[in-house]
Amino acid sequence: MIEFNNVTKVYKKGFAAVKDINFTINPGEFIFIVGKSGAGKSTLIKLLLKEIHPSEGFINYYGEDITKIRKRNIAQYRRNIGFIFQDYRLLPKLTVYENIAFAMEMICCSSKYIRREIPIVLNMVGLSDKAKSYPDELSGGEQQRVAIARAIVNKPETIIADEPTGNLDNETSKEIMRILTEINKRGTTIIMATHDKEIVNQYQKRVIELKRGSIIRDVKVGGYFNEP
Repeated sequence: MIEFNNVTKVYKKGFAAVKDINFTINPGEFIFIVGKSGAGKSTLIKLLLKEIHPSEGFINYYGEDITKIRKRNIAQYRRNIGFIFQDYRLLPKLTVYENIAFAMEMICCSSKYIRREIPIVLNMVGLSDKAKSYPDELSGGEQQRVAIARAIVNKPETIIADEPTGNLDNETSKEIMRILTEINKRGTTIIMATHDKEIVNQYQKRVIELKRGSIIRDVKVGGYFNEP
């Protein structure tokens, strides 16, 4: 269970990016975080990734108050979380296989385990034939699927996706959502920040809407807009 308890983050000059945030995410949930630019979505993600520290309140991640994690233990904590970027962030001089292997090597997986697991995740994202390709040889949608494979290969409890369909066309976005939905069905918690109204309206998952740093809506099943 993930809990934000009275969390406020104040940046320089007294600007509060998020204010008195409270919500709970149960294991296996799929949540859309929505709101205009500047609403606080990125700050929430950074707080959960332990990139920044709250000014007030605390964040509980499966029984651990992550606001108290020491700097030397942050990398260990982040092993529980897979992150998918809008701009993919693949290493251009490494092949698809090597990009995914790099994420596994960072947490000291054995070569035997890496060789076994990478074909499994590549098959899951439909890229079994692209293992030897380089990022610049792939379409945007294929690069995003590599990013998903990299995020899930270490079997994290939680996936955080920051605008994962933001640079993709409609059909490719649907394929990315199909993959994320399948991952979620296997028990992984998905937290997805997005501006994609069509996807949020179509999937009717839990929606947390932010405005000027505050939660103005938290519904178990809903669309991008608060329908009357």
